[in-house]
Amino acid sequence: MKKLKTAVVGTGYLGKFHAEKYAQLPDSELVAVVDIDEAAAREVAARNNTRACKDYRELLGKVDAASIVVPTSLHHAVARDFLNAGIHVLIEKPITVTVDQADELIAIARNKNLVLQVGHLERFNAALLQLDFSRDKPLFIESHRLSPFNPRANDVSVVLDLMIHDIDIILDIVDSEVDRIDASGTRVLTDGIDIANARIVFKSGCVANVTASRVSMKIERKMRFFRPQSYVSVDFQNRALVCHKMGNREMYPGVPEILTEKTEFESGDALREEIRHFLGCIRDKREPLVSGEAGRRALATAIEISKLLA
Repeated sequence: MKKLKTAVVGTGYLGKFHAEKYAQLPDSELVAVVDIDEAAAREVAARNNTRACKDYRELLGKVDAASIVVPTSLHHAVARDFLNAGIHVLIEKPITVTVDQADELIAIARNKNLVLQVGHLERFNAALLQLDFSRDKPLFIESHRLSPFNPRANDVSVVLDLMIHDIDIILDIVDSEVDRIDASGTRVLTDGIDIANARIVFKSGCVANVTASRVSMKIERKMRFFRPQSYVSVDFQNRALVCHKMGNREMYPGVPEILTEKTEFESGDALREEIRHFLGCIRDKREPLVSGEAGRRALATAIEISKLLA
């Protein structure tokens, strides 16, 4: 099959990895990488045997698909130009700064029959992909996403930087309208919120308690799902899945035994799978796992939480 002509706009921390994956995938021809920092673009281009550009508009009409990996404040303008030019877009999270901006990108993609995928990378974690809540939805969810301080993501709060990953996953699994949200958080090292907790109550009755921190001394990315007679824990960091459920025997008189099953997954490449999925959706003309609508839904909830923290 003819290779899709691809490009990456932004060659910072994440962008250089996007370029690497496009260069490796057999159905992609990485045409160029783009950055206003010409030296950075040239370095990434040389490493991936492609050319460097300073202005992304040089590529409009010359590629089939592009990853937008620029600061969040630029997502809307850059993605809009590519979509208007008939180019499929994979845009890093959060999809845009505002919901109205997200709506505009979604409308353009829909009108032009283009794939608009949002880079919620955790959706491609091998442990999460094994979960199936289609028949038995969780009643309570608890998540912790903790990370040491990293100065690269200070253009957004911890809600839009880290918590939004878990918001996206929870909204997808619960699949119910949000009834109300309570939130608290504080500034520690930056001018934005660095640690936050949100309690999301859904109209279905499910409750999610979500904590995110970028000022912790350890890395932890875990989510726990509680259902009648079972409890499932997902460790995103170590790609492990632990299921606890009631057995048929008694552990103590009147107390059922608890059976535990742990599955560990081999080290995978979630970004490679995300980009492979993006290209596959273009070829097969299908909806991506994380659509523009899913990215918009996560953004809207994250914004509501952020307002409560203001």
